[in-house]
Amino acid sequence: MPGAGTFREDFAASVVVALVAVPLCVGVAVASGVQAELGIVTGVVGGLVTGWFRGSSLQVSGPAAGLTVLVYEALQTHGAAALGVLVLAAGALQLGMGVLRLGRWFRAISVAVVHGMLAGIGLVLISGQLYALGDADAPGQTLAKLGGVHGLAARADWAAVLLGVGTIAVMVVWRRVPARLRLLPGALVGVAAAATVAGLLRLPVEKVRVTGVLEAVSPPTWGEFGVLASFGAAGTVIALALIASAETLFSAAAVDRMHDGPRTEYDRELIAQGVGNGVCGLLGALPMTAVIVRSAANVEAGARTRAARVMHGAWLLLFAVAFPRVLEAVPLAALAGVLLYAGWKLLPVRAVAALWRTHRGEAVVLVTTACAIVVTNLFEGVLIGLGLAIAKAAWETSHVHIEEVWEGEELCVRVLGNASFLRLPKLLDALDALPHDRPVRLDLSGLRHLDHACLTALEGWERTRTPLPGREGVI
Repeated sequence: MPGAGTFREDFAASVVVALVAVPLCVGVAVASGVQAELGIVTGVVGGLVTGWFRGSSLQVSGPAAGLTVLVYEALQTHGAAALGVLVLAAGALQLGMGVLRLGRWFRAISVAVVHGMLAGIGLVLISGQLYALGDADAPGQTLAKLGGVHGLAARADWAAVLLGVGTIAVMVVWRRVPARLRLLPGALVGVAAAATVAGLLRLPVEKVRVTGVLEAVSPPTWGEFGVLASFGAAGTVIALALIASAETLFSAAAVDRMHDGPRTEYDRELIAQGVGNGVCGLLGALPMTAVIVRSAANVEAGARTRAARVMHGAWLLLFAVAFPRVLEAVPLAALAGVLLYAGWKLLPVRAVAALWRTHRGEAVVLVTTACAIVVTNLFEGVLIGLGLAIAKAAWETSHVHIEEVWEGEELCVRVLGNASFLRLPKLLDALDALPHDRPVRLDLSGLRHLDHACLTALEGWERTRTPLPGREGVI
């Protein structure tokens, strides 16, 4: 924790991070389909609970846009009462993974799958928030939302649309303002401007509904734990734990490159996230993950120790207790603008272009993962992406090469590399093309790997050839 020499820097950074976090916490909660206060509750837990752990000193946790899609789907499937149980179980799973030292394994996940996951989340987020931007009701499925966009203009409240677009414009322009003048984060400025305009002009647009923090908190009861017996709920828990953990640890790697302080201890960070999500589950709040936007703001604001993120949680708690009614002035369209901007930033347009020029297979995995998430759901889409990445890796590593060497009247055929069923058609085609009027000796001693399918096929092929008298094929 801080000493006298770092308190000033940590205190100032905590204020900046809290200001960044407020609109994001509220926006993620509204987009997830829960009360706005629950987003702030998760932010408070991310600071006051997770912030104390030593896993990553400058990384900041809270509700993230990356989990919005999964939480919304879970609420539609299992109901709002099950949210606390699902988040609590996901936290317990994360805690277990941290204790078993599985944090490092997350670095083995294909980067293309991770980028594809984020791109799919971005597309789903954008498709839903376009309707929120116009204060219009949205269809339930992502494909239906995308298909209905063409008719959205006729149903949209254009006053709300202008407020949301104005929020995005403020955020874009704010990034170009000189750093010395950017005392407040762009998202907060944009939302505040939209709220001011809506209030002064008395625009009849939808606004955030506030019930109060204590009223919003809803701890799960024993009866609600029965939902975990269903296969779908178990899949949701696994998806929450894995996606939150992957996003946290990839964020940690990015944050570590931004400062010269202590590096992240991945297993401890998983334990911290597990404890934090366990507390969020007990409070019936949203799940948390490390958020790169807040973490980057923390580093850029000059934070030195984890005290900055702890104090940011205290600021959020003070805001939720002292000024809850301020949220009622915020138009939903302004929050939609914030999330549309966040969703756009999740789309790795440059990464896809770069991969297509250098590693087209990786680009295909990325795009396929994103499309699968849009067509199915987040969990199934990621599984499809992982399966494709594994198949691609297996295909690329199963190289097999044939060398032909004449030894007198005998043709020696040496098979080199990795012979798996994936390359069996190519291998048999090459062997069948060999001369049929000469004896052939098959030498497999140069193979590093030979699976059963290839061994069986090669033995069958060799029996059809005519070796020199008294000589056998080398298997």
